[in-house]
Amino acid sequence: MQSLEQHWYRTTPLHLILLPVSFIFRMLVAVRHALYRGGILTSMKLPVPVIVVGNITVGGSGKTPLTLWLVQQLINSGWHPGIISRGYGGTATSPLAVHASSSPDETGDEAVLMAQRKLCPVWIGRDRVGAARALLQAHPECDILLSDDGLQHYRLQRDFEIAVVDGIRRFGNGFLLPAGPLREPISRLAEVDVVVIHGGMATEGQYSMQLYGENFYNLLNPNTIAQVADFNGQCLHAIAGIGHPQRFFSHLNRLGLKTETHPFPDHHRFTPADLDYTDADAILMTEKDAVKCTIFANEKCWVLRVDAQLDSLLTQQILERLIPDGLQTT
Repeated sequence: MQSLEQHWYRTTPLHLILLPVSFIFRMLVAVRHALYRGGILTSMKLPVPVIVVGNITVGGSGKTPLTLWLVQQLINSGWHPGIISRGYGGTATSPLAVHASSSPDETGDEAVLMAQRKLCPVWIGRDRVGAARALLQAHPECDILLSDDGLQHYRLQRDFEIAVVDGIRRFGNGFLLPAGPLREPISRLAEVDVVVIHGGMATEGQYSMQLYGENFYNLLNPNTIAQVADFNGQCLHAIAGIGHPQRFFSHLNRLGLKTETHPFPDHHRFTPADLDYTDADAILMTEKDAVKCTIFANEKCWVLRVDAQLDSLLTQQILERLIPDGLQTT
């Protein structure tokens, strides 16, 4: 998959081979979608509202920060949310509760990241319906669920759909897999309730999202906080194993930090050798990568915490859909 990504944001001779496969994939996607919409394939309704956060492209677009932002907004509005996720990159096959100390090798890095925020229960499972039911059984106080990266999991009925679009890379060359990065056609965006543009211009009816963060915490001693000025004059290395590493590196650059950058594939399983920079005074990384580096990190490892910023009107729009009379839970 990694070798194909270089062809997803341009057109190359390889597309003479890839495009016919993409056409077949597009047909399969359309048939599957139609079977669910027609009721031939069964979808399951849960006893609580479900908000799905996803995207139509492969790779990171900002779904997890948006999910965490929504969780906090719902808590502020009196709800008791829970998060379900596939646990991508983990080995777990059955529904499993995720805790701050869970192994990312078992549950996936993004699930551990969300659990470490300690906002609400987090469960994973390849079968989102099974994960949701297990979460609700363990936490009957939860009255709303958010499905992180669940847009294509049609077996789970949803009350509100949010699609996140990378505002920089957008839809690549516009082709479906494997010729391009699309999981579903761009026309799918017309069916969702809200489109959120991460790091780019939003048009009418869309919401713009930015990630904000300027303080770092030490991976070995999370209570130790460093500001940008604390790194002045130091030799800095930055690592990123996320969907779009350059986004993280550009963020550091905007903060005024000059770093030696080291991009890795999304969900990369880091090893001690990946942090072996003998000239480094500090190694800067994302929260998502930090959960996989904790067991072999040293005092040079610093983590940038980022939080999503959006218009609170998105929360209002969701609540108006879930509660038509505008009343909030208590």
